[in-house]
Amino acid sequence: MPRVSVIIISYNSGAERLNRMLASLAAQTVTDFEIILLDNASSDGCVDSLPEMANLRLIRSTENLGFAGGVNRAAREAQGEWLALLNPDATAEPDWLAAWLRAATRYPDVKSFGAVQLNADDPSKLDGLGDVYHATGIAWRGGFGQSAELRPDSDQEIFAPCGAAAFYERDTFEALGGLEESFFCYHEDVDFGARLRLAGERSIMVADAVILHEGSGTTGRYSDFTIYHGARNRIWTFIRVMPPLLFWPMFPIHILINIAFVLRGLITGTGPAYFRGMKDGFLKADKTWLARRSLQKTRKATTGQFLKSLAWSPLALLGRRPVTQPVD
Repeated sequence: MPRVSVIIISYNSGAERLNRMLASLAAQTVTDFEIILLDNASSDGCVDSLPEMANLRLIRSTENLGFAGGVNRAAREAQGEWLALLNPDATAEPDWLAAWLRAATRYPDVKSFGAVQLNADDPSKLDGLGDVYHATGIAWRGGFGQSAELRPDSDQEIFAPCGAAAFYERDTFEALGGLEESFFCYHEDVDFGARLRLAGERSIMVADAVILHEGSGTTGRYSDFTIYHGARNRIWTFIRVMPPLLFWPMFPIHILINIAFVLRGLITGTGPAYFRGMKDGFLKADKTWLARRSLQKTRKATTGQFLKSLAWSPLALLGRRPVTQPVD
């Protein structure tokens, strides 16, 4: 039984990109892991010429399950104690898994870990230092595009790990129902991180676990697909997870911020996708409201504990700054 199951979800990811990512896994300093690569009915033949790896299992889905559904499907096949998510447009430094396993021993009560993410095209810039969730319901990868000099020297508590490189205890992942499949892709990592918080758990970014990440290497960072799902799922996450004492005061502000995204999109040409995402986020939220009722009723964390994990500074929001704190 391997200690870790590395889960990769591929959809038209390109053979070169996949092989580069798998080569980084072959170079890991630990070997106690399996690789589960789920292909979401790709049409580009990206999984037809994979390298021979004894610890690699390929699952071919006959339909596109999205990132969330793909991860959940692969997790059901996993044998490891830990699930390590890695995007196909990322490469892991050789000590990536070893650093996470050391952290799991160092923090035995923690069930969720993140990595330092550097820009694959320019490693002098950050791709993110964990997901940040603002009190207004806006999320971002902390420090995205900023200098890698912001990278901390020590482990830091974060709101949640980015799904491009996340390390979850398998039993906890299953107990919380996995990723929310209605999201399809984007923001499901923030939603899961928030549910972890509501369950009384916390997340830690491990300073010496490092990946290089393209970011939306398959779907495109500013494509209509990316913007639509990001806008819709941002609203659904806010409705689902925000405790009542903050939800109702912030709800009008959340609406105004989403309108601002649409207006800004009219300048950049992304307005229609933002508008469709906002419209569906609010008008197709019947199941989301039902999920909210269940999540808020069963949460273990107090409102104060959850609010403490959020970012509050307007400057942090405007500057997409990293928001971390030293580990207790």
